[in-house]
Order: sequence, then C-alpha cells, then structure tokens
Amino acid sequence: MSDSRRQLALPIGLDDSATFENFFVIDSNKQLVDYLLAQSSATLDQFVFLWGANGAGCSHLLQAVCHNFDARDAASFYLPLAHFRDYSPEIFEGLESFPLVCIDDLQAIAGHREWELGLFSLFNRLRDSGTRLLVAARCGPRELEVLLPDLLSRLQSGIVFQVQGLNDEDKRKALQLRATLRGITLSDEVISYVLQRNERSMQALFDLLERLDQFSLQSQRRITVPLLRELMDTPER
Repeated sequence: MSDSRRQLALPIGLDDSATFENFFVIDSNKQLVDYLLAQSSATLDQFVFLWGANGAGCSHLLQAVCHNFDARDAASFYLPLAHFRDYSPEIFEGLESFPLVCIDDLQAIAGHREWELGLFSLFNRLRDSGTRLLVAARCGPRELEVLLPDLLSRLQSGIVFQVQGLNDEDKRKALQLRATLRGITLSDEVISYVLQRNERSMQALFDLLERLDQFSLQSQRRITVPLLRELMDTPER
C-alpha cells in the first residue's frame, strides 16, 4: 500500500485548520514556532520532542509541520495515540519509508510494554533510514512513566520544547485571529460572552466559532450576542 493510501485507509487525518497561519503565537512559544517553521521548510533535526498541557497546541503544531511537508510533496505520517487501543503496535511497521513521522499523545502508551517495544523498534528503524521524528506528549520525556529504560533513553535524546498554554487575554486574541482568517467579524462584546459562558479550551472555542459561522450564514444574520445566545441555547445535532 502506498504512503498516501495507508494514511487514508486509517481513521486518521490532518485537521485542515491546523496550520501555522492559524496558530496564535505568544512570546514564550515564538522560538519554538520559528524553529518548526524554519525546519519544516527544509528538514527537521532527526528527533524533536514537544510537550505541553492539554490544549496548549502540541497537536496543532505537529499537524502544521505535516501540512508544510506535504506542501513540498514530502510525505508525512501523523499518528495520534490517544485512542491507541483502536490499533495494534503493528501500525508502526513501515513508517521508516516516510520522510517525516509525527506521533501525538505519546503519554497514552507509557506503561504498555508491547507498545513501548514497538516504538523502540521504530526509533531504531527511523534512525537507520534517516526519517525525521516529531513527537508530542502531555509531559516532558523525563516524566513519562515508561517501562523500558532503552526507550526512555531514546526519548530523552532529542531536542525538547515545552509548548506554553494561553491565558484568557491570549485566548481572546487567538479567537479573534481564527475569526479573521475565516472572514468573520467578532465584536469585543461577542468574544467576552463566549469566554464567560463557554468551555474555555481552545478546541471548544474554535468548535463554537465554526458553529457560529454556519448559524450566521444559515440565518442570514450578522454575529451579535443575541445570535450567539440563540445558538448556545440550541442543542447540537
């Protein structure tokens, strides 16, 4: 099976909106984003480890790098492990044929010996083939509860970056950026209402923004607090 067909055959895909253009960069993440932008336009260092709390943007950045590689016709493979029980460690087989492999939610398989063995074997094959590996987890490599000492050593051998999360003011700016890129005008009043009455994770905020955009188009009404209130009072289908 070809590289592209293999990715499509799995229930895994890149989020079209997970691009560098859509990522709101705060000062503490600028060095990381500049590094990933520069490296993804050429070649990454062989192993890079990103970590950050849920919602910090690790998954977004992994997929953004994949999008950049794909735009250069350099195939990449994105593998989120949050639902690793839906697969088997055999999913690691053959990934050394890709120029770039991105593995997300690495903490999910920590402590699962069969998966750790599969990942350790993949590390060795990627090193031999020269494939770049970019991983992300909720904690740093030293905090992962990994059983295999050799795998833990491999995980600590790369370039490590912490992705910092957004405070409330940053979330306001990130929401405004995403709205602008979608061609949506959001008033300060609307954004304040969203932040006060909605789940505050960035994924939840962006999901609401998409629903709000669609609701505005369907009702042919501009986005106001009354429209937002109407949407939030409408059960999702």
